[in-house]
Parts: sequence; structure tokens; C-alpha cells
Amino acid sequence: MKKSLLIVDDEKHTRDGLRAAFEDHYEVAVASNAAGALALFEADPTDVVITDLRLGADDGMDLMERLLKRPEPPVCIMMTAYGSVDTAVDAMRRGAYDFVTKPVNIDRLEMLVRRSLREREVQAENAELRREVVKSRAPDRMIGRSPAMERVFETIRQVAPSKATVLIQGESGTGKEVAAKAIHTLSLRAEKPFVAVHCAALSPQLLESELFGHEKGAFTGAGERRIGRFEQASGGTLFLDEIGEIDPTVQVKILRVLGEKTFERVGGNQMLTADVRLIAATNKDLAAMVREGTFREDLFFRLHVVPLTMPPLRDHREDIPLLVNAFLKEMAKEHGKPHRRFDTQAMEAMESYGWPGNIRELRAAVEHAVVLGSGDELTLRDLPSALRAAASPAPAEGELNLARIEETMIRKALAESAENRTLAAKKLGISRRTLHRHLAQFGIQKH
Repeated sequence: MKKSLLIVDDEKHTRDGLRAAFEDHYEVAVASNAAGALALFEADPTDVVITDLRLGADDGMDLMERLLKRPEPPVCIMMTAYGSVDTAVDAMRRGAYDFVTKPVNIDRLEMLVRRSLREREVQAENAELRREVVKSRAPDRMIGRSPAMERVFETIRQVAPSKATVLIQGESGTGKEVAAKAIHTLSLRAEKPFVAVHCAALSPQLLESELFGHEKGAFTGAGERRIGRFEQASGGTLFLDEIGEIDPTVQVKILRVLGEKTFERVGGNQMLTADVRLIAATNKDLAAMVREGTFREDLFFRLHVVPLTMPPLRDHREDIPLLVNAFLKEMAKEHGKPHRRFDTQAMEAMESYGWPGNIRELRAAVEHAVVLGSGDELTLRDLPSALRAAASPAPAEGELNLARIEETMIRKALAESAENRTLAAKKLGISRRTLHRHLAQFGIQKH
């Protein structure tokens, strides 16, 4: 999508010359005075305004200040044949991006336009990321602004100060351990340990020893006493991931801890007290396992005091750009790479992909691109092959028909709005940016 320029100068040859210099790469509008410029900007706001300091009876500096007060102000670059250091300093102080003197050096002006637009994009991305980091700081750096994630944040904020056991459910890769850490961070136990155990990785005997510890000689290979995770997490939080994988014999012992707050080390007879808050997570349907007899019903109800479901990434796609930006920054720092952004095609591919591996898969895809990408921008070809393959499927007949309908509606809205894109977007009930994306998709040019 082309960026847009508004050139304001009372000299026709200057307007025509600058239009010719920029129109191959930008959407260019021109005006000869302040009133005309304001009317054009009001009807169709532009990204950059290049204005002369003197516009006949009008003042270009005053025009710039009025434009900069708009809700979405443009980048403003001043031109004048009456250049002086004082004038340049005054223009910059009052909000100009930069200042050029006439006769205009086109190469310098083009460089200023490109640089200003790029800096503006970076500032917007950084501001958005800062807002999201501040917004999500309470849930321990969890990122999202979708309704689905807001519900997760709200549950975390409500349950964290309590002592209640929490059962976090959701597909693999949705961030269950991150949610558990967020609950711990916001709890009264935040200064005490957060201890995580991945239950599926251990045999029943090893898991029992891992959780409760063992005495010397308790079993073959037990050469010395071992302190278990319940003791290590004393006063804090114990997170049991993939709890649906644990053996029934271990389920009984966890149930006892939850009910009586006591346990014994393997091979021991000393009764120990467990001052631990338990958070469990699973990607399985524990209620179904209870019905099948593979998971204890009494333990299920002990764990299920507060249920928290982490949504799959496909159900909150609007959070993908925020997650991508956060991962880009993280991976660039980790791998010593420059901080780059994805181009539009790559971002659209990520937003439309199914993400069976959820946030974990997204993070890995961003890392893949950061490590292997070599251009100034990261592109579709820098993403893993699964995303590249999914980005270009053959459209079905129904999709083709829908595309034709969308194109017809857009052309009709433009015709009814006399080609005014802002008005056309309002008629269609979409943003101007979305309209521009559809125009590019359907090859619709501005007349």
C-alpha cells in the first residue's frame, strides 16, 4: 500500500515538479494554499505534508500547526526560499520533522520522506508494544488485548491473592506455565519459590521421589536423602504440568497432601507438613478421564476449585502482531541480530495460519525468521515451510465468489463516494487501512 503525500505550494511549477518526483512511489495530492490543503486533508488524511513556508497570503507554519493538532497528524516537512538557521530552528521547535531550502534538492527531500515514514512506523510499533507491556505487566508479561485473553487476565487477577487451587486447561503451547507464574507473581507468596514439575517426563517411581523426596536406601540407586519439590516449594507455589499423565498411585498421595497438608518421603516414616499452593495444568479432558476411570474423581474436584482455560491462538488471532513484536525484540537481543519487522505478506500469513502448536509454535517461527532472515525486512520466505505452504493454497470456488462480491461492493462504495477512500471505508464499515489492503488485493487504482 502506497503512502500518501500532500504538497502545498503557491508556485505551480514547484507543485508540478514535486508531484512528478514522488508520484511513482506515493499517492500525491497538491494544493496551492492553506484552505485547499486543509480541505484535502480533512477529506483524505495523508501520511506526509510538504509545505512552503510562504503560501501567498497564508502562513505555512500556521498550516503546519493546525495539521499537527489533528487526531492523526501527518509528518510535516517545511520548504522555503528564505532559509535561515533561525527559521529552521523555529520550524523544528513547532513540530516540523525537518526543513529544506529552495531550490529543493529532490534526493534529500526523498530521503527525508522515507526516513520520516520509517521512524513513524517504528514509533507506532514501540508505543503499541509499550502499552501492551504496561497493560499486561500484572499478569507477568502475558501479552494480549483480545476479549479471550482479557478474560484470562481477569481470572488471574481475581484468583491470585487467594489460596485456591487452580486447574489450568488448554492445548499444548497456549502458555499454561506462563499463566501459572503470573498467578504466583500476583499472589501473597510471590517472594517464595515457584517450583515447576513436568509430570509426563517421569516414571511413577521417579515422579513420586521428585514430588515427595526420598530417604537414603529407599530404592535401588537412592544413595542419599533427597528433598522433594513439595519441600522445595514451601511457602510458595508448586506447579504440576501435564497432571493428566500421573499414575493412580501418585494421584492418591497428591490427594492426601491437598486434603491433610501432610506427606512422607519415599522410604521414610516422618510426617512432613506441606505449606504449598498447588496449580495444575493439563491438555487433556480430565472430566472425561474421570468418566473413563483413569483419573480420580476426588482429586479432580480438589484441583478444579478454580478452572482457567487458556485459549488456542486461532481463537485470538488479533493478538498475533503483539506477540510477534515481543518475540522479534526478544530474539534479536538473544541472537545478536538487528531488530527488524515482518513485511505485510509475512504478517498476513502469520495471522491466517492455524497454529496447531499455538504460541510456542509462533515463537519458534519468529526465532527461525530472525536467525535465517538476511534482508532489511523479514519476509514470507524467512518463515518455516509450513507457513509458506499454507500462505498460498488454491482458492475454493466459494472463496472466489466471495472475493468477487467484496470487489463489487468496494467499487460501488468508491463510486458513490466520488473516489473518496475515507468516505468509502465508512460506507463499508471498515478502516481506511483495511480498505487500502483490499484495493491492493483487487488491483483497484485511484482515478
